[in-house]
Amino acid sequence: MKKILAFVCTIFLFAYGHAQKAGMFTGKVYDALSKEPVAGAVITGVDTQTVITDVNGSFTIYTNGTTLTVSCMGFEKRTINAGNTSLAVALKPSDKQLQQVVVSANRTAEKRNEVPVAIAVISKQTIEDTKAQRLDQLLNKVSGVFMVNLGNEQHEMSIRQPMTTKSVFLYMEDGIPIRTTGVYNHNALLEMNMAAAKSIEVIKGPSSALYGAEAIAGAVNIITQSAPAYTAGTVSAQMNNKGYKRTDAQIGTSIGKWGIMASGYYANRTDGPIEFSNFHKSIVSLRTDYRASDKLTWANTFTYMDYNSDMTGTLDSIKFAQKNLSSQQSFTYRKVYALRYKSMLNYQWKQGSASNVSFLFRDNSVKQNPSYSIGTTTDATRFRGQINENAFRTFALFLQHTQQFHWLHSKLIAGASVDVSPQRYKAQFISIHKDVASGKYDSYSTNTPDSLLSNYTTGITNYAAYVDYEVSPMRNVKLVGAVRYDAFRYNYTNKLPVSTTSGAASTINNYSRIAPKLGVTYNTRYIGFYGNYSQGYVPPQLTELYSGTVNAPYLQPQTFYNYEVGGWISLLGNKLYADWSVYLMNGSNEIISVKQPDNTYVNQNTGKTRHKGIEYGITYRPVADVAVRLSATNAKHTFVENVVKGVDYSGKEMSAAPRFTGNAEITYKPHFIRGLRISAEWQHQGKYFMDDLNKTTYTGFDVINVRAGYLIGRMEFWVNALNVANKYYSTFASKNAASSGTAAYSYNLGDPREITVGIACRFGKK
Repeated sequence: MKKILAFVCTIFLFAYGHAQKAGMFTGKVYDALSKEPVAGAVITGVDTQTVITDVNGSFTIYTNGTTLTVSCMGFEKRTINAGNTSLAVALKPSDKQLQQVVVSANRTAEKRNEVPVAIAVISKQTIEDTKAQRLDQLLNKVSGVFMVNLGNEQHEMSIRQPMTTKSVFLYMEDGIPIRTTGVYNHNALLEMNMAAAKSIEVIKGPSSALYGAEAIAGAVNIITQSAPAYTAGTVSAQMNNKGYKRTDAQIGTSIGKWGIMASGYYANRTDGPIEFSNFHKSIVSLRTDYRASDKLTWANTFTYMDYNSDMTGTLDSIKFAQKNLSSQQSFTYRKVYALRYKSMLNYQWKQGSASNVSFLFRDNSVKQNPSYSIGTTTDATRFRGQINENAFRTFALFLQHTQQFHWLHSKLIAGASVDVSPQRYKAQFISIHKDVASGKYDSYSTNTPDSLLSNYTTGITNYAAYVDYEVSPMRNVKLVGAVRYDAFRYNYTNKLPVSTTSGAASTINNYSRIAPKLGVTYNTRYIGFYGNYSQGYVPPQLTELYSGTVNAPYLQPQTFYNYEVGGWISLLGNKLYADWSVYLMNGSNEIISVKQPDNTYVNQNTGKTRHKGIEYGITYRPVADVAVRLSATNAKHTFVENVVKGVDYSGKEMSAAPRFTGNAEITYKPHFIRGLRISAEWQHQGKYFMDDLNKTTYTGFDVINVRAGYLIGRMEFWVNALNVANKYYSTFASKNAASSGTAAYSYNLGDPREITVGIACRFGKK
């Protein structure tokens, strides 16, 4: 009996002691870089008790012991020893490409290796390390992408196209285009708030089946940062030896179910490398996040930007050869005002079933006294020019529903949208005086009270619907099909008497387009492949329809047909990662100016082009402290049929189309000096033809950038030495044949050596 009693007491004491070790732990899981709450993270105790964080990143777990494992897709797994019952767990985003999560490929979150498109992600860590003053310093790290710096954040783009200002690229913020169809602006990315960016996703190739017009050669989607789980922020300042100064600030917090985040920066340049090249930019974004429950979230974002830049113009061949950086200009400018408000409501009906509704308002204006519009007269001291404004407002609604099915692990994404954008354009003639002694345009005037060149409005309406369906008929295989229908209506009203100067007679034009897409992926543990067929299109721009003619020509949307295969491979225990894509894209119905029998010119859909290439990226991490990256593309862009103003370019290579572009970088973060980073970057652009007749070649360039930074406590210090060898080069060089047979050469100057120093102070949880 005594033995039985002793045994019972032993069991009781063991159970009591074990119960004493069990405890309740509560806390939040958040992103170590962006400080955003991490929903869906899995917390596991030593006794395999498991809970999942809610939409606020919060969790409560009852478990024996104090060791917890926290994991989430896209983050590095972390094991913690809970020293108290209230926890704040920071998860570091994974730097392994296999774990990347993308949202732009099909408008929902998916693993990068499961989408049949060429898509790249510029992470928050890359943004933090680069300390970019402009977006091209980030985007040019992506294979197949070259964003051309035209000065003061102005730019043009090259993704599966030559360097161009054409409307073949779509720019988005959180999946919503920042401009309306028909009024494309190649400088549109200067309207983005880099201080608010969490990551940047780049889709290479057509994605019109989901995003519609202009998503032809590529799409850039900037993902903005939501409110942090705890109070956090950063204030920074930087300046360089070429007159550039900038201050960034970001602060946010969460109170209960509400979160708020403010982000912005002010940048200016005075006395830059080229005469008459000053600018300033102010931009601020305010975002609120209401995380009502695991089912309902509501985000609102307001962005305001004011931008003003001198328009210095380009250098001619003589000035470029002489390294003469003076400018003829003294009053030309570009002013951009942008205001955007978007409200996004998301509701999770159940696991695998979600709907979202987004409302968008835009108010945008681009005012110019453009240097490129200055033309000669018979008087050597008098030139003609103009002041113009192109503005629009937008009221848009976007609906989308996602539904997953058990049958073959399939998923359906369906959506619709309506975009109503009233637009206006006005241009006024100016008479420009040139000082013969200095060669400068020193003043201008309007000669008559009625000096309008153009004055019109256009009511732009776009109705769209799309469906995307994914199915996995067998293990490791996914099939994707998508189709989108767009209907456009341009209600054009000319407020001036009709002429080739003032524009076409008032009219209404309607366009519609169906864009399909088919794709397949096959993935194993260390290697994967994909293939896709897709179409991209864009309806005529307003200027192509209504400018320089008395009757709007009959034009159809330009269409591009893309065939693509690609893949990825991971070797050496994930130390070596490579991805690649091979594409062939044929353009048809391209709009070109065709000479008529009466010697006039009319825009027509008669152009055909061919674009083919291979894009590839390699990342190698031999040890934890070192990362080596190469991003490159080999491509060829040719005219198939192209007769412009009586000149036949068929069979010629397109101008401004390098056959090889590359970017490589090595980064060193020594573990024995925590917080130190050093990197060296090489940017290469191969030679290309400056003209479409392939008679003149620009040699291209090589530029080396070196960056270093040190984070100690809450303070960070950095030095960026860009173009450290002080290479003299042009970011964009062209030759245009004049009617007299002479040629005009044009060079956009690349940045000389610039040494930037910066300091930042962080506050809040680390």
